Amino acid sequence: MIEPLQGMGATLRQNIEDLTARQRQDAERAPLSDKVADRITRFTGSMTFVVLHLILFGVWISVNLGVLPVLPRFDPTFVALAMVASVEAIFLSTFVLISQNRMAVAADRRADLDLHVSLLAEHELTKLAVLVERIGDKLGVPTDDPELKEIQTDVEPVQVLDALDESRKEKGIE
Repeated sequence: MIEPLQGMGATLRQNIEDLTARQRQDAERAPLSDKVADRITRFTGSMTFVVLHLILFGVWISVNLGVLPVLPRFDPTFVALAMVASVEAIFLSTFVLISQNRMAVAADRRADLDLHVSLLAEHELTKLAVLVERIGDKLGVPTDDPELKEIQTDVEPVQVLDALDESRKEKGIE
């Protein structure tokens, strides 16, 4: 069997290991309420949950329709079944929302990390472009390309966000 990290650079392997360890730490540090909500959400999103409900509701309906005379009818109008299903739906949707909120926080953290790494890479590339131009000047290589001048300017993220917001407003997106 081929090792999944085999063939990758050492830095990439280390990054994957570090991020995996951090995810494990975050999961261990999560409050008990989040862990419980995640487990319930994971279970309720499984085929086991579906099968259990098919059996439970199937038996409930069959007994109360008189198809299964093993038990006496206990909910002939199905009012209790409707109430149980409604209460269950309320709790399940709450657990799902709790889990989604936690996932949204994690996604926001990843997006922030991605943005910061991208901004750092952009800044470093800008500095490299300036250095390459200086080397080109020393070697007599023409460096009067307008695109080269453009990439030698650091991106201002707040200015980009403002421009994106303005563009969305003009298009009626926001």
